Amino acid sequence: MRKFGLIGFPLSHSFSKKFFSEKFDREHIIDCEYELFPIESTQSLPALLAGDKSLRGLNVTIPHKLGVLPFLNEMDEAAYQIGAVNCISIQQNDGEQVLKGYNTDAYGFEESLKPLLDPQQSKALVFGDGGAAKAVKYVLKKLDISFLVVSRKQSDQTISYAAVTPQLLQEYTVLINTTPLGMSPNTESYPEIPYSALSGKHLAYDLVYNPEETLFLKKAQSYGAKVKNGLEMLHLQAERSWHIWNS
Repeated sequence: MRKFGLIGFPLSHSFSKKFFSEKFDREHIIDCEYELFPIESTQSLPALLAGDKSLRGLNVTIPHKLGVLPFLNEMDEAAYQIGAVNCISIQQNDGEQVLKGYNTDAYGFEESLKPLLDPQQSKALVFGDGGAAKAVKYVLKKLDISFLVVSRKQSDQTISYAAVTPQLLQEYTVLINTTPLGMSPNTESYPEIPYSALSGKHLAYDLVYNPEETLFLKKAQSYGAKVKNGLEMLHLQAERSWHIWNS
């Protein structure tokens, strides 16, 4: 029996366990199981690994995407550039466990974004500058899309929401929300920008997927923008994890 799982804290509800349990049933995969490992600190990771030699892969969620880095033997290029890991493969090498870190968020975001982009969409606004923005910024650089980061706290690396003017929105036509604004149960919140400046040339992408249509997406769509939530990204990154664990 090969075992996979998710580490993070807390893990009160998990997309990953439901996704992989249903995948195993649907595809008649009988030699695998997926468990939740709610560990408060990554200092507990070595004991978890030592205690279960059947572990072959882990997904990593908040707050451990950075904390796992010192325990890895290697990282792929995307994870190294982003500086965060959300997937770990565990290989057995002469009785030793070899851990390699990946960032499948970047893959999921890129593959779900690319089909929506028009050739003239070459500038983006990224709302939020937390951990979720790291993979987004990596992908935008890879796709040669210049971007500005919009944050509540203006700095030399970010602009404020007040700086998002109708004039700016004429130039920056890809809008990406990486914040928790609009996420259940706080569904009445949204990035405060002049939505009336949006049109059919805009694309609004929300990493939030619960609810499936946030106020950010509703407002953008009401002015003609194309919209996309984070659900496909979530599925793509999970399937990418499975590919990594089995390659």
